[in-house]
Amino acid sequence: MALSFVRIDDRVIHGQLVTRWAKELPCDGIVAIDDEVAADPLLSSVMKGAVSDTKVWLFDIATAIAKLPKVIASDKRYFVIGKSPVTLQRLAQAGIDLTNLNKKINVGPMSSRSNTRVIGPNQSVNSQEIEAFNYLSELGYRIEFRLVPDSSFYTWQDAQKKLN
Repeated sequence: MALSFVRIDDRVIHGQLVTRWAKELPCDGIVAIDDEVAADPLLSSVMKGAVSDTKVWLFDIATAIAKLPKVIASDKRYFVIGKSPVTLQRLAQAGIDLTNLNKKINVGPMSSRSNTRVIGPNQSVNSQEIEAFNYLSELGYRIEFRLVPDSSFYTWQDAQKKLN
C-alpha cells in the first residue's frame, strides 16, 4: 500500500508531524495538499524546510488529483496531508482513493476560526467541514481526532454528539 498515513492538519507540515508521526509510521515521502500553501513560494519553502530527510511535495488540489494516482500506485510509503477535510472530500469526489492500511483518516489541529464550533481540544469545525467529514465517513473512512500517536482520541461519531 502506497499510503501509510492520511491526515488533516491546519498547520499542514510542522515539527510534530516529522518528529512524532513519521517516527511512528515511517514514510518515504510526504504529499501536502492545499491551494493556498502551494501558491505561496515562501510558505512552501518553510513547509519543505521543516522536513530534512524525507521528500516533500506541495500540491494544489488540481495537481494532486492529477498526480496522486501515480503516488498511490507506487511501492513506496507516503503520507498525504490536507489542510482541511474539504480538501480530502474534493479528492474523493474526483475518484482518488485515500485508503491506507486501515482506511483511517487522522485529524490533528483545526484551530478555532469565525463560524466554527469546538468539538475537541484544538479542534473546531465549520458547516462545510462538517459536510466533508460526513461525506468521508459515509465512504467508510474511520475518522480519528488524535494530535499525536500516543494521545487519546475520539471519532467523528463522538464529535457529532457535541454538535447536536
